[in-house]
Amino acid sequence: MSGSYRPPVHPIVTRLRSDLAADADPAAATEMQRYMKSPMPFRGVAKPARERLLKAAVTAHPLADATALGEVVRELWDGAEFREERYLALSLTGLRRHQPWLDASWVPLLRHWIVTGSWWDFTDEIASRRVGPLLLANPGTVRPVIRSWVTDPDRWLRRTSVICQLRAGPATDVALLTEAIEANIADPDFFLRKGVGWALRQHARVDPDLVRRFVDEHPGLSPLSRREALRHI
Repeated sequence: MSGSYRPPVHPIVTRLRSDLAADADPAAATEMQRYMKSPMPFRGVAKPARERLLKAAVTAHPLADATALGEVVRELWDGAEFREERYLALSLTGLRRHQPWLDASWVPLLRHWIVTGSWWDFTDEIASRRVGPLLLANPGTVRPVIRSWVTDPDRWLRRTSVICQLRAGPATDVALLTEAIEANIADPDFFLRKGVGWALRQHARVDPDLVRRFVDEHPGLSPLSRREALRHI
């Protein structure tokens, strides 16, 4: 087999790329790329329009199983020439009909997306709406992975370890959250500091006393993290 061989593109991938091209708005694309500071260009297709074309494509080309979903989203993400293709890959994994197919075996792919996406728009969605639910459902398998991300050289994996439990509520693994924050408390990176404050602010909805005590006991928290953590207390 030739090293340049690539498997056939699934019809839904062809459909989605064609629909993105048809709905392209060059003026909007320029502004979206500027706002997102993205080296990858945009088509200029906003989220409501993307949701409509995704719904139509899935109706026309339903995916049979988790294997087909994995093949499609990999093709969309790794073969993307425009940022919206990656948004669509992520959206496909979030559709209600596909969510039952996601299990702990998807974590390596999600890690790949975090590292190659390398920006907050991808990381925040993946962390809170994909990794977080998988952590809740599969703590024995996923928790060790998240712990390995706490000190990973990649800042987006570290941010994921901090914010992945934003939606966990009373089920938050406080020990894991504490470990993630304490390991990154001195990092000067804006996105990590913002993530620390965001995670603490969200947990304050469940246990404000714990968050207030945590802030008091950690004078090394940056002013940004501290301000965000205490915003609603």
